Amino acid sequence: MALAADAPWAQLARQTWLDLQAAAPGRFDMTWKVALLCALVAAVAMVFKVPEAAIGCYLVIFLARPNGADNVQQAIGVIGLASVVVVTLAPVIQATADLPLLRICVIAFVSFAFVFLGAASRLGEQGSIVALVIAFVLTLVDHLPIGEIATRGLLYAWQMAAMPMALMIVFNLVFGTSPHRLLRQRVVDRLEAAAAALEASMSERRARLDALLSEGLDPAAQEVVQARLFHTAPADTVRWLSGAARTTYRLLLAVAALPDDVPAKRCAAIARSCRTAAEAVKAGRRPDTTALAPDADRTDLAAQIAAMLEDLGAPNGGSDAAPPKAPFFLADAFSNPDYQRYALKTTAAAILCYLIYSLINWQGIHTAMITCYVAALGTTAETVHKLALRISGCLAGAAIGLFSILFVIPHLESVGGLMALVFVGLLPAAWVAAGSERISYAGVQVGLAFLLTVLNGFGPSLDMDSARDRVVGILLGNLVVYVIFTTIWPRSALLDVRVHLSRILSTLAEIAAHPPAGRADAVDEAARVETEAEQANQQLLLLPFEPPSQRPAQATVASLGALITLTRDTVPALMFGAAPDATLADRLSRAAADVSAEAGARASGDGAADAGGSLADRARRIERAVAG
Repeated sequence: MALAADAPWAQLARQTWLDLQAAAPGRFDMTWKVALLCALVAAVAMVFKVPEAAIGCYLVIFLARPNGADNVQQAIGVIGLASVVVVTLAPVIQATADLPLLRICVIAFVSFAFVFLGAASRLGEQGSIVALVIAFVLTLVDHLPIGEIATRGLLYAWQMAAMPMALMIVFNLVFGTSPHRLLRQRVVDRLEAAAAALEASMSERRARLDALLSEGLDPAAQEVVQARLFHTAPADTVRWLSGAARTTYRLLLAVAALPDDVPAKRCAAIARSCRTAAEAVKAGRRPDTTALAPDADRTDLAAQIAAMLEDLGAPNGGSDAAPPKAPFFLADAFSNPDYQRYALKTTAAAILCYLIYSLINWQGIHTAMITCYVAALGTTAETVHKLALRISGCLAGAAIGLFSILFVIPHLESVGGLMALVFVGLLPAAWVAAGSERISYAGVQVGLAFLLTVLNGFGPSLDMDSARDRVVGILLGNLVVYVIFTTIWPRSALLDVRVHLSRILSTLAEIAAHPPAGRADAVDEAARVETEAEQANQQLLLLPFEPPSQRPAQATVASLGALITLTRDTVPALMFGAAPDATLADRLSRAAADVSAEAGARASGDGAADAGGSLADRARRIERAVAG
């Protein structure tokens, strides 16, 4: 993080390049599946005259996930949502057809309600999508006869959403990766990472585990729920995978806490046991505990790690604990004004764009309104970062589409040729979209701009005006969002970093408050710290996207990054180290309260870069860093 503070743009450039070329497991598989499914959607739309094939393909790219059950679940949800929207909007359109001011008020109310719901609950971006669909359909009343928009127009909107989702369901039932297979691979990856970390030096051990620890437990828990819901594997297998996922996460934490005085020979023996277990899991079997390295001494941490490996052979995978259920609304949903402000700013930007292109009578730039819903995020840095991804992706996709119009489409003679064009044109878009969250949205935009350029009507399009209008609309929407989000209630990413740090320290206090025998089982709390720390680090990396007037000093960024690293590295030591003193939990709680208050949130970083030492030393460094 110090590197990011000293040269933020160089760090971002290096990270982007690494994200673009990283061949993560499953990325290529997801790339060709998304491209092929979009080609099928385009072909069906052309043959059966389903309107807006480009939007249908966009839904596929936007919603596609590695988990086949997740895709099926989302597709069913979109079909159900589209059906509800069609039934609900018909009487609303009838009531507001001749009253433009009332219709704008309805758009504003619906937009605010759903954007707020998405920001303040676990609904997330889906809330903004619902607001976008309803608001955009209502804006079409100005340009189509009431009878048509209330009947045929809504029916076309339902077809546009339902057809690609129906194909997604069928496609994933045939080609989708089952959640239990992803869960099994997750267990394998953790065992192999533990083995690599055990064979590495003490200074490199934690770095080899960071990526897997930052995932937390939520992805695995979701895969367990989906495997049970869709019955993709026998109940006994799912039970074992559920426990094994939790045990292997605890194993990673224990490896991270392993002291440097453990003999290399002993670490190598445990590493071999990890690889033996990984090979068994990869082959679809439970590990044979008799084949693992025995350890008679069960008092030190190395012996506890060996015991965890043996527990993997049990029918429950070493754990029957169920993850805690998170509430639908966030804890501060109705007390934090930032959620309301975010909804107001997003709604204001969308309505302003709608008024602009309506007053100048340029419907082709309606993508400006869409941009407001898909690009707006909670902090200024996140919003500007997403705007940058949207602009760069839009220009790249439009360039690919323009090349296709000039050199490829004139030679197409069949739907099969169009399918091939869509498949090849979407491969780079799908590759980027399947990458890290730092760049994935750019891939979605590459695909959308390409599709809007080459798919207009019910066949390949040679009309370049459409590409121009879409690009102009996206640029206008980006400009409006940027102005509003940087001038009205601007929220720095630094505030989110402080929120995450406060939660981290509060969770550390929870772990410290456990009795010594129970701290090693605080896996849920440890996973929460890891995910919060990763989110805080990502916010720090986005700070260069904020306007210079709102951007904090580089020294502040460096010291906050050091504090995040220190708190994160304290988790394994707190779980598996010596019993902390009785006041540690209270001291961490006070530090959390100080961080959440703006006056005490400045970090000096004094001594925070060194994550070693006893728990008491770490606590003193955390307190000094928080106090500044």
